Amino acid sequence: MTDRSSPYNQTDGEARGIAHKLLRDATTAALAVTEADTGAPFVSRIGFGLSPEGVPMTLISDLALHSRALRNDPRAALLIGEAGSRGDPLTHPRLTIRATARFVLRNEVDHHALRAAWLGTHPKATLYVDFADFHFVLFDIVSGHLNAGFAKAYALDQKDLTVR
Repeated sequence: MTDRSSPYNQTDGEARGIAHKLLRDATTAALAVTEADTGAPFVSRIGFGLSPEGVPMTLISDLALHSRALRNDPRAALLIGEAGSRGDPLTHPRLTIRATARFVLRNEVDHHALRAAWLGTHPKATLYVDFADFHFVLFDIVSGHLNAGFAKAYALDQKDLTVR
């Protein structure tokens, strides 16, 4: 039975499937961080992908404001999903993930696999992926919120968002 005082539907296989599809198909996302100098919220569009283990990831430069912000406070939120070209934008599914950012050093074992996965979905990054100021960041999922359209809101946990 659904609790009518909650805006969320019972999470089911269909909701997980929609969330997984959004994660697998996305090549960009909106990243929300807290600015290091001001403590104010900041949102940026980033490249997005999944690691070979299905963990959300990005490639960012040390020159980016959001890189400094994540090093100062690794808490972040990602918004995944684009409005379609037709109809009401609010009817298209979108997924918000609360996560903790983790920078991957070049000498870590995972770096080579992350590089290969990234270039598989972002081939133009070949131009800069090896620049010294660029780093892979993994986003360890804390929780999520799926809005799959009107009256289709779901609270998701880390297990619901694990993509294999």
